[in-house]
Amino acid sequence: MVKDILRRYSTYFLLLSFFWLLSGNTYGQSSSLHFGMRFQKTLNLYHENGFSFQYGNPAVLNKHITVGLTYVSSRLGSAIRSNAIKQDNLFLSGSYNFRVNRTIQPLLRANVGLFRADYESAIFKDLANSSPLLSTEFGLAIPLHNRLKFESALGYNLITGDGSDSPGTLYPIFYHLSIYWNLFNHHSK
Repeated sequence: MVKDILRRYSTYFLLLSFFWLLSGNTYGQSSSLHFGMRFQKTLNLYHENGFSFQYGNPAVLNKHITVGLTYVSSRLGSAIRSNAIKQDNLFLSGSYNFRVNRTIQPLLRANVGLFRADYESAIFKDLANSSPLLSTEFGLAIPLHNRLKFESALGYNLITGDGSDSPGTLYPIFYHLSIYWNLFNHHSK
């Protein structure tokens, strides 16, 4: 029941929050839209790589809040040329960034989304292959100049699997390195 509620309402909440942030009164030059690659590793399991967008609007809490959309998959990591289970993660995120005017910026992030495993065989049809995602992250962002940013974080999946009611490959601890490029061309004031 809790999974159904999370699945139904958390995604709507994050989508509405994302559009609310986009509607802020600010100049387009001062907003940021970072696009980048995310290299993720689940502790004791797979490498999952993918893509991420992060949007920040300085009109909202003076650059402290960002929202994002991320896709990571073992198809782009451990499952390339191997028999690793192909699993996909798609999630929306909300971040609070500390010390935004400094070189090293700590961050807290909450993620909500969907996880799906593709077992590729009919003999596994009775196993659970999808689950809602709910995770938190703590990390550091290091913007090198106005456009390039590195980010690294340690995360914890609050919903994990044992193979019966959710996928057994949804492990609790993960970490990642992301490299972003700001698609909006702007200059610091």
